[in-house]
Amino acid sequence: MARRSIALPLLLSLVTSLLLAACDTEKRDDRPPETGDRAVARVDGQPIWASDVKREAVSQGLIGEGEPLDIQSDLFRQVLEEVIDRDLLAAEAIKRGINKDPTVQRRLAAARKRILGDMLVAGVVEKGVTEENIQTLYREQQKLSARSEEIKARQILLPSAPAAEDVKKLLAAGASFDALAMERSTDSATRFSGGDFGGFFTLDVMSPAYQAALKAAQPGQIVGPVAVEGGWAIVRVDEKRPEQPIAIEAARPQIVRFLTYGQVRDLLEKLRGGAKVENLLPKGPALPGAPSEPAAAPPAPPATPTPTNPGPTNPGPAPDAPTASPPAKTPGPAKP
Repeated sequence: MARRSIALPLLLSLVTSLLLAACDTEKRDDRPPETGDRAVARVDGQPIWASDVKREAVSQGLIGEGEPLDIQSDLFRQVLEEVIDRDLLAAEAIKRGINKDPTVQRRLAAARKRILGDMLVAGVVEKGVTEENIQTLYREQQKLSARSEEIKARQILLPSAPAAEDVKKLLAAGASFDALAMERSTDSATRFSGGDFGGFFTLDVMSPAYQAALKAAQPGQIVGPVAVEGGWAIVRVDEKRPEQPIAIEAARPQIVRFLTYGQVRDLLEKLRGGAKVENLLPKGPALPGAPSEPAAAPPAPPATPTPTNPGPTNPGPAPDAPTASPPAKTPGPAKP
């Protein structure tokens, strides 16, 4: 199998990590670094482990953290060749004394700090973002979530009020709503499904005209004609039910982000509170249009925990707390 060459930009971006790996070369031995690990190659007698290849694949975004990588796959073989090249380059860099350059030493130290910080955050998050905590937050959000009403409905959209009145008379005489929708509706999004908006939805996703017409409508009732964007609508309500809560699996990613942000934020607040941090930069100019704080402004209230996907050293802006309501659908024509 032909070896895959590494692109120059990738090599340049990995120089620091290459040297870090090479700095530990003399310390390597034949003992697997992880349980069940296996050597998949050797470079000048030093083993390359399957876990090394998987870690490189993760760092390049080729697989997700914890995702398996079959050692017989083409992707594994491709990344293995890149790890071999990495080790060769790093060893050669040490032979040439590049690792002793002061600039390189600073970059190695910075990379070491970043790796250590990442590992600390990973350990803290692993302990705090547990299945029990996910389930607990989900149940709390279920209790706090307000439930509205969902409806299932169909429509026939006509170009004018007289045309809509004609269709309503036909319906009153016993004509099929589905057939008339397919035959006369001008709404291409619903006409071929008999006017069906497409599943249950809450009224808040509809334009005000639909909301007003359907708010008090009961199952089986035909309302309209209603003036809406694109014409005049005749709507039949098929069903009504309480809004269904979002399933825990659908809410899980947002809950995990929320808990993760909280863990990182709390850790950083604790560390900053116990350290002497001095920002030596001069205070920057105020942003254009930024509100100015009054001279006697009251102290800000404590922030409510509302997290998102954090970085290892800066959690960034907090996301909204996870909710137990399903994502909004947008049935029917666009809002006017």
